[in-house]
Amino acid sequence: QEQLVESGGGLVQPGGSLRLSCVASGFSLNSWYMAWVRQAPGKGPEWVSATDTGGHSTRYADSVKGRFTISRDNAKNTVYLQMNSLQPEDTALYYCARVAKITGWGNPVPQFEYDYRGQGTQVTVSS
Repeated sequence: QEQLVESGGGLVQPGGSLRLSCVASGFSLNSWYMAWVRQAPGKGPEWVSATDTGGHSTRYADSVKGRFTISRDNAKNTVYLQMNSLQPEDTALYYCARVAKITGWGNPVPQFEYDYRGQGTQVTVSS
């Protein structure tokens, strides 16, 4: 049974950093593109970042470019999201998702379809 479990969220002051982890079980991560998605209260899901199967090619939403870094350790079946210079507008539930279909990977904002996602980890940025 495929499962994704996130951790690493919490309360952080503006300008602070957090590192999120997403551990996969029930499947081998190295065959799949993976993404991080967030959802703020009262808003729809927002794609944040994605990585190819080897972690060599990555994409970021403009809102996080230069501040967030996605990475993966396929040997540990884990995907990470390093978040620096956090701002209150980054407050959201962050979850990782397995990418089932990609359209336009070469475009600035690719389109993704997901088949599995985790329950998420809450990130709150506040002073």
